[in-house]
Amino acid sequence: MNLNDFLEKKPLYYSEIDYTRMPRAYASIKEKLVIPKIIHIVGTNGKGTTGRFIANALLALGKNIGHYTSPHIQEFNERIWLNGKNADVKLLESAHERLQSLLSDEFKKTLSYFEYTTLLAMIVYEKCEFVVLEAGLGGEYDATNVFEKVLSVITPIGIDHVDFLGNTIEEIAATKMRSVTSKAVVAKQSFPEVLSVAQGLEEERAVKFIDYRDCLSERETCMADEISEEMDLPRYLKENLLVAMAALVELGYTVKKNLFNSQRLEGRMEKVDKNVWIDVGHNSLAATAIAGCFARKSLVLVYNSYKDKDYLSILALLEPIVKRVEIIAIDDARIAAKDDLQTAIYKNGLEYSDFIGIQEDEEYLVFGSFSVAQAFKTLRQEKGDLF
Repeated sequence: MNLNDFLEKKPLYYSEIDYTRMPRAYASIKEKLVIPKIIHIVGTNGKGTTGRFIANALLALGKNIGHYTSPHIQEFNERIWLNGKNADVKLLESAHERLQSLLSDEFKKTLSYFEYTTLLAMIVYEKCEFVVLEAGLGGEYDATNVFEKVLSVITPIGIDHVDFLGNTIEEIAATKMRSVTSKAVVAKQSFPEVLSVAQGLEEERAVKFIDYRDCLSERETCMADEISEEMDLPRYLKENLLVAMAALVELGYTVKKNLFNSQRLEGRMEKVDKNVWIDVGHNSLAATAIAGCFARKSLVLVYNSYKDKDYLSILALLEPIVKRVEIIAIDDARIAAKDDLQTAIYKNGLEYSDFIGIQEDEEYLVFGSFSVAQAFKTLRQEKGDLF
């Protein structure tokens, strides 16, 4: 069975998680794998772009480098980036065949989609020197946490995935930050509780959490200003760039301007037309960051949301920059009921309609998860840039 057909039969997640399954599966094949140096990216927001900045810099330094991200927007191979390109189908199929030969029937059957693809990626990356490995929604029990790391990077942590991670910022931060086994560079945090958790874990586990600003000199800070201006980075992406620079310094590299090229991760404040931006943010932290990128109430928000998201609060945060909402249709059982979404829109004093296309005289923000970005990009491919 080819990779695509095999993955289609896999659950994206289980309602009850067996936290022993991935460690057991990895232990069963560990001696037959070559694992590169792992840079583990953990947090709620900014994991993808921070990781891509680090991966691009290591590639520019001449390293064989892999960058594992999730989820994808349109094609699965977006998740497994190798030396500047998404892995091709032939390489993925070859890795799939090898992984099938290594795993027992038990693990072939029981591993989740994400668990299986994490092991698949490590086979693709066996010739790499470094792998930037982005955690899924967790940390301590995440599938990516079975590997030894040379460095962890903690991006901003906020309230999200409460069904899996905990109901308070302290619980969520602890779940994510317990993945650190030696040292971690920590991004600027919106919640002071995150830093309190880090301090407690330093004492409890003899690990080290390093404020990213302590790694950077004035030279690197000024360099980030220049790069951000040249790449037209919004403020929150500049913050991610600074964290990436700090990680490189902690790894022992000298930060140079030519290490960062214009290759940005798809769907992160991506300008796809002269009047259309796409961002896959789907929580309050992301909404706050996006609102800071636009100065006036001028945007049409193309939006939908999963039912487990606090879309009432997210819409409230976006309201100052939005003049109306257009709901894009998403075929997914996890999507919120349309009536509930409409009620949330009205409560925030906004008008809404169904999304049918782009008008040339309007500016649009496509926001609200990877599914929203995927639906929009699919329509754009089918109907043209303006539709």
